[in-house]
Amino acid sequence: MIILGIDTGGTFTDLVLWRDGSIQTHKVLSTPAAPEQAILAGIRDLGLTTTGLRIIHGSTVATNAVLEGKGARTLYVTNRGLGDLLTIGRQARPDLYDLQPQPRSPPVAPELCHETGGRLGADGQWIEPLTADDLAALDSALTRLEPEAVAINLLFSYLNDAAERQIEAALPAGLFVARSSEVLPVSGEYERGIATWINARVGPLVERYLERLVNGLPDARVAVMQSSGEAVAASQAARHSARLLLSGPAGGLAGAAFATVSAGAPRLLTFDMGGTSTDVAVIDGEPRLTTQTRIADYPIALPMVDMHTIGAGGGSIARLDAGGMLRVGPASAGADPGPACYGRGGQEATVTDANLVLGRLDPDGFLGGRMRLDLAAARTAIGGLAHAMGLTLAEAALGVIRLADEQMSRALRVISVQRGLDPRDFILTSFGGAGGLHVCALAESLGMTRAVVPVHAGVLSALGMLVTPPGRTLTRTRLGLLAELDDREIGAALDALTESGMSELEQEGQARSTLRIEHSLDLRYLGQSHPLNLPWTGIRSCTDAFHQAHRQAYGYPLQLPVELVNLRTRIRGAAPELELPRIPRTAHSAPHRSIPAHGCPAPVPILSREALTQGHQLSGPAIITDALATTWLAPGWVAWLDAVGNLLLEVDASAPSGVALTQLGEESIEPAALDNGGELTAIGGE
Repeated sequence: MIILGIDTGGTFTDLVLWRDGSIQTHKVLSTPAAPEQAILAGIRDLGLTTTGLRIIHGSTVATNAVLEGKGARTLYVTNRGLGDLLTIGRQARPDLYDLQPQPRSPPVAPELCHETGGRLGADGQWIEPLTADDLAALDSALTRLEPEAVAINLLFSYLNDAAERQIEAALPAGLFVARSSEVLPVSGEYERGIATWINARVGPLVERYLERLVNGLPDARVAVMQSSGEAVAASQAARHSARLLLSGPAGGLAGAAFATVSAGAPRLLTFDMGGTSTDVAVIDGEPRLTTQTRIADYPIALPMVDMHTIGAGGGSIARLDAGGMLRVGPASAGADPGPACYGRGGQEATVTDANLVLGRLDPDGFLGGRMRLDLAAARTAIGGLAHAMGLTLAEAALGVIRLADEQMSRALRVISVQRGLDPRDFILTSFGGAGGLHVCALAESLGMTRAVVPVHAGVLSALGMLVTPPGRTLTRTRLGLLAELDDREIGAALDALTESGMSELEQEGQARSTLRIEHSLDLRYLGQSHPLNLPWTGIRSCTDAFHQAHRQAYGYPLQLPVELVNLRTRIRGAAPELELPRIPRTAHSAPHRSIPAHGCPAPVPILSREALTQGHQLSGPAIITDALATTWLAPGWVAWLDAVGNLLLEVDASAPSGVALTQLGEESIEPAALDNGGELTAIGGE
């Protein structure tokens, strides 16, 4: 069995190959203009033939298109009188007390909103049927506007999708079409409309990208990770493009859950720090799903992994604002030109440059020595900030790191403390290319004493792709008081929902006997707006479970009828049965080098993670490198490897600073970057 997991990020494209029980990893610079080029280059570097190769891919094409406001020219078709629906939205203002808010561009230009008949009432009865004249007017609009895609969103289409299907059948071939009754058949015409419009707008981009990728991989089986944590065949992915918005991050959570099984850590507080952004999430047994995600300020009501994203990554640019205050992110140097220390023409200071200046990165060992970092360029970039702020070089670099840390710590509090979770009950789990450099500081800021940097942390999202099962997560609105329904009626509705998902999976070659099915209901008290999701176990038990869940979430139950809102079904095929290879226990010499680091009285040793053995314990400060990422083991922390190579970290406040290195050879590096007893030289500072 040969499986290749691929995660395309803003700075790097990560590849993890599983072959005959062994794992091989690789990382190449991304090619944002044509992401498939980096993927094809990485596959060539690995020396792979594509015949019979199975690929599971995390794509950022849909995400970047939404974030950057790009996409196909899309005609939005809705009922008469509702052409401004997506512009009006929920009439929520981002700043409640701002009396002069800046005008915002509407999602859909007025000339691209087409109103038509085919209107249903809330009871499913026709108020205005769709006529031949309506279809003729639509055809005229298509000729005049020449859209590339069409989004169809009619009122109450989840009750009866006949009019939407009739419109779709009347559209000319070659147009990309998204129907709300297929994309998101739930109540809430605004959220349903946004999801349908986004699906139509980015669908052609995803479709063209996947065509180029598949054409470059003849005879390979290509699947794409969905935001809910299941894979969909590339041939069907474009139809579900709105379900790919958290494709890569979903792989990271799958990888974290898979890699840390051996560490006995089912409750994880995760942060994935890449070159452009940081994603934080909670794993309590398995990743949580939500339908409350917002991307580029659009509500995405599709099932997605529950996470919080901020614009803080290794490539985040540090700058001074108009008032002279230091800011870090959200703008990023990306892959081209990248941080100044990459030597690719970048001039602005970044978080990576600050870490290098502070001595927390090995300039000669970055990416396993495949990429040398330019310390002089990093010092120049940070030096510009230092001069402007009147600080030493070290103070400016430390300020950049502390500000980035605070932004990530705040995001971790949003996903935990603000939801009633105590971070100390979890293990902080760091991955992504830059995560290990900040894990100790973030744990300390949250009062946490344990952390883990999983094996292959630098490519963990790609590793998660390897263990991702094919599947679908489907939702359909079914409004009604729970007490007025019966188990048979709900069961029949769930079975119908399941059948549609199983049919799609059968087309991908999945046998029905291998599929696992999970049913759940969205419930709320009559009159409420926001439901709670509970496993389907029967009406009586679901009613009791809802009262308990409401008490836990809000502190009290209510003496009100319980209303059913949505039916949900999650269908998953069999995941590949993979196990991480064990690392040896044999003790052997692990030669290391040392470099000076800010705040450390003696040079800090650099140890290769691959050279460490199971149970080998070391104390901070130390730099632990591998071919894909670096971990900064701060003073007062100890670390050791578990059976599969996860780096387990724990606070050891009583231990003296310094690394316990038994029988280790040492090759010293001249502290050319430091003077004055270990302090970094100032540039233009006082």
